[in-house]
This record gives sequence, C-alpha cells and structure tokens, in this order.
Amino acid sequence: MLVKKLRKFHKWPGIIISAFVILFAVSGIIMNHRGTVSSLSVSRSILPSYYTYNNWNMSAVRGSVNLSNNTSLIYGNIGVWKTPDDFKTFENYNQGFPKGIDNRKINSLVIFPETNLVAGTFLGLYKRDYNQGDWQEVQIPVDKKRIVDLIVKQDTLLVLTRHYLLKTTDLKNFQKIQLPPPVNYQRKAGLFNTLWELHSGELFGIIGKLVVDLFGLVVIILSVTGLLHFLFPKIIRKQKKAGKHVSQLIKTKRKNLKWHNVIGYVFVLFLVINTISGMHLRPPLLIAIANKQVGILPYTHMDSPNPWFDKLRRITWDESLHKYIISTSDGFFMANENLDQELIPCPIQPPVSVMGCNILESGADNTYLVGSFSGLYIWDIKNNGVYDFFSQQEYQKPEGMSRPIGANMAAGLITKKNGQTVWFDYDRGALSINSGNNSISNIFPKIPDEIVKESPMSLWNVALEIHTGRIFEHLVGPFYILYVPLAGICILIVLTSGFFIWWLAYRKNKK
Repeated sequence: MLVKKLRKFHKWPGIIISAFVILFAVSGIIMNHRGTVSSLSVSRSILPSYYTYNNWNMSAVRGSVNLSNNTSLIYGNIGVWKTPDDFKTFENYNQGFPKGIDNRKINSLVIFPETNLVAGTFLGLYKRDYNQGDWQEVQIPVDKKRIVDLIVKQDTLLVLTRHYLLKTTDLKNFQKIQLPPPVNYQRKAGLFNTLWELHSGELFGIIGKLVVDLFGLVVIILSVTGLLHFLFPKIIRKQKKAGKHVSQLIKTKRKNLKWHNVIGYVFVLFLVINTISGMHLRPPLLIAIANKQVGILPYTHMDSPNPWFDKLRRITWDESLHKYIISTSDGFFMANENLDQELIPCPIQPPVSVMGCNILESGADNTYLVGSFSGLYIWDIKNNGVYDFFSQQEYQKPEGMSRPIGANMAAGLITKKNGQTVWFDYDRGALSINSGNNSISNIFPKIPDEIVKESPMSLWNVALEIHTGRIFEHLVGPFYILYVPLAGICILIVLTSGFFIWWLAYRKNKK
C-alpha cells in the first residue's frame, strides 16, 4: 500500500517536472562555464519582448565619462558608446573587445592618463587611446579578472577586483594589494554566497564545478529514463496488438528501469542537497538568508587567507576625510591612505542589496549618493545620517527579514555637462534625478535601434533567465517568482519518493 502511494508521488510529479528539470540541468551547466561561452550571444528578437531594451533599462547604462567639447561616453551592459553631441546621437565604441556581449559588459570607465581610457569589465581590464586605435586588453596579476570598480587618485589608477586592489601608474606594472582585515575580524562568509558556490560546485574549485555538471547530466538521464519507463507499457501494448514480438522491448524496459534505479540511488543525496541550496538562491527563501553570515568551510574555495575574498564591490577616495570608502558584501568600511591598517566599519550605513552597490557618487558636505537594487539613498557620512533620496525621510532599518530589492532598483547614474543628472532604474530605465519617476524624454533620448541591435543577450544570461524562471514571466506574470521554490519542492518529492520505492523493493528482494 505504501509503495503504491509512493509510486504515484514519484510518477506524476516526475512526468510534470521532467521538461523543466532538463532545462535546469542544461542551463546550469552553461552557467558553470561563463568564460568558455562568453563569445556566444542570443538575439533579443527571439526572446520574450520584455528582454528588449526599453528606455535604457536592464542595466544598459551604469555610468558615463565626459570628454572634450560635447563629447561623452556611456557604458554598461551595452558596452561603450560615444555621443559627440551631448547625448543626442550615439556611435559604436566597442572596437577591440573580444567577440560576445559578455566580454564588453562594463562596470567602470575612467580617463587615465591624459588621452587613455581604461575600462573594467566582467572579464578583464582594457585600455584605449580615445583619439585613435581600438580597445586592448591589459594584463593584470590576478587569476579572477572580474573588475568591479576603477578610480584615479592623482597619478595612480586603482583597480578593484572582487578579491584584490591593484595600483598602477603606467598600466604595465601593478602592485597587488590584499586589503587588511576589518576591526574585530571574524572569518565568516555570507550564507547566500556559500549556498551559491555550493549549488554551482565552485565551493570545491573546478573539480566541484565538473562534479555539479555531472549532477546535471544525471538529472537529464533520470528524466529521460523515467519518461521512457512511463511510455514503455503503452508501446508494448501497441506492438502486441499489431502482432509483433515484444520480448526485446521488455528486455530494454527492464534494463532502462535498472539503470534509472541504480543512478537514482547513487546520486539521490547529492541531488537533494543541490536542490535545497538552489531553492534558497531565489525569493522567497532568499529573504531568509540574504543577510546571514556563516563560518567559512575549511578546505573549500572560500577558505582563503584573504579576508576580502569575493567581497569587494566599490571604492572611492574621500579627500576631506583623507580615507578610502570601500563598499563590500559585508557593508561599508573606511581605510587609511596607505592601506596598511585595519579597515573600520562605517557606524551608520545605507542599505545595499545582496546584488551589490551600483552607485557610489560623492556630493557636497561629505554626502554620497548610494544606489543599489535596494533603492537610492543620500548618505551623510559626516553626521551619520541616511535618507531616502525620493522621500527625503530618514532611513529606518527594518526589523526581521526584508525584501532583497526595493521599489527603486538603482542600476546606474550619469551627469551631463550641463549638470543634468539621470539615474537608471533596472526595470523602468532612464529617469530624471530631480523629478522622481517622471519621464525624461525631453532631456534624454530614446535608446537607438542600432544599440538594441548591437546588444544581444549573452548565452550565459539566457541560461540564467531559464534557470531562475524569469523567462516564463510573460506566461505567468509575477507568479514566476514561485517557479524555483515550487519546482524545487516537486523535485524533492520525486527524489525522496523514488529512493524509498527502491529501498523498500531492495529490502523485500534481500529478504
């Protein structure tokens, strides 16, 4: 009786979820090898319409650099584009970047020195003389080349990666700096980052990623063999009615079931762990872990002597305080000019989404404009005050769990030469900094068709949209957010019921 019930729990959810599980597996394998697939892109025209850029949304623009006369550069997920007439028309300025949109996603762009432009991308550091030539890669002394921020301090360029700070005066010789630990440092990591690396396998290095790739192949095999086991009786009955021999089909059916069972019971525990970790990387379960810290697991990828391993996000130099302000996944910290003393946490800090700080712009009187997917805030660092930019109300830290994203998802900011400032919401695109959510078509143009055409979606990002279920938003609306947790629950039911079916049958046969 129990086995009969378990078979129902195993059969029907398995049939329903099989196609989605295969999508999970294939997209996950692609996501595990971003560098390998970075040259591959997918036209947005074949994707749902909400993946087409509209009003510079989806982090199309992160910032801008003003050059001579009315010439400026804008940069972001669209790469770098030149505007010679104060943001009226745009020219492609991506010559020299490797093939693939992923290779020209720009996090930061600065002038250094004189006529040299330096761009920090997801996959490396590049330079270009803005009067002539193309982009050229700059070799830097780190393995992980994801550049998160660039600043120029006097005659020195500071390059911030997720792990280290690099200094150079000539773009040839770099000083690699491991930042000192913070005051009262405890070797901990974010629970979100830990589960992310566990889910991808990166927690155990390249071997771990390959093992998780194997799990993906196992899931595909289990889905296919499970569907075949469901279809075999129908095929056999049909062949019998036609008067054909079915002995070979019956043998194949038994062999198919045998391999389905063997592979299932060997890998079931690993698949359960991988499923549970993945469920916590998306809302609503993400809310429970977004700000949690856990101890670093020994002998893993995260077990590094570097206290800022994978934690650095933004950096700026505050001349009046004579200190660096550094944004990390653990919050904001101050560092002395020589970077040789423990970092001091800022006493009052603006909220920053788990996705990281996107805007850190200095203003008057020791204030900063800080933006992330949690919102846009004015940070009075001198008087220890934080204010919501739009309501001007003082920020009150919520008690208990809170959403990892806010109503205003600040993705970028530019300031035109006439002083007009435009900020970019991830969903709504370009908005005036002075008029809240009002349209700014009179001061910032519609995104040109050429930029849309030249800015496809990387294969990695398409895989991410499939893996998280966002690709189905046009079918189910906001309920897509439940795709991962519901699919996860369904997968857990199929895995656990399948294991107990095998276990009960195994014990019975053994007796």
